[in-house]
Amino acid sequence: MQESKVDLSVPAEPAYARSVRMMAANLAVVCGMSVDDVEDVRMAAEEGFVYACGTRPVACDVTFSLADGSMDVSFSLGTSGVDADDVEGREAVHYAELLLSAVCDDYEIDDAAHVLTLSKCTGVAND
Repeated sequence: MQESKVDLSVPAEPAYARSVRMMAANLAVVCGMSVDDVEDVRMAAEEGFVYACGTRPVACDVTFSLADGSMDVSFSLGTSGVDADDVEGREAVHYAELLLSAVCDDYEIDDAAHVLTLSKCTGVAND
C-alpha cells in the first residue's frame, strides 16, 4: 500500500463521534489490520475525539495517515484546557488518557501545536 492521508473536519460535538469512529475503523481495514486492531483503532479514534472536544475547539480536524499495517490519527485541539473547577471535564480527560494508553501503541499530546496524535500498528502488543 502506498502511504496516504485522509482528512476529516467535523464540528467538535459528541454527535459526530460516531462518524470519526466509523471512518477510523474503515481505514484500519484498508491498512490491512486484524479485527482486534480495527477494534482498537475504532476505540482510540472515539476517545481521541472526546479528548479533542474537551479542549473546546469549534471544529476538530482529523488526519488519518495510512501505511501497510499502521495508522496515525491526529486531532486538532482547542486552546482551552479543562478548568480546574470542572471536575467532570477533568475526569473525562483522565479517562480518555487511560483508554488511549491501553489501545494505542503510542499517543502524544503536543500542547504547543495543539495536536493529539495516536499511533497503531498491526501485531504490536499493548502493555
